[in-house]
Amino acid sequence: MIDRNSKPILNPDLVLRQEFDDWAVLFDPNNGEAYALDPVGVFIAQRLDGNKSIMQITRELSEFFENIPPEADEDALVFVNSLLEKEMAGFDSKKG
Repeated sequence: MIDRNSKPILNPDLVLRQEFDDWAVLFDPNNGEAYALDPVGVFIAQRLDGNKSIMQITRELSEFFENIPPEADEDALVFVNSLLEKEMAGFDSKKG
């Protein structure tokens, strides 16, 4: 499992389609898999650029959304780890 200092990147082949209610679908055109994202998931996914750590992203999350629970940091780790398991995120090999 990744840690709070990990800097994953969203798979660039994916399509993030946002809906009117701030939910989104993360779609992999290579295998047809889709992953539904709530507004917090969308916020996190949009920041997986390989430059920001999970800790930085959750800090931004708490500044953007109100009433973020203390376990949000751990929830973000679990969410990003699930994206990694589905190969919807990874790490930039050029950054070492």
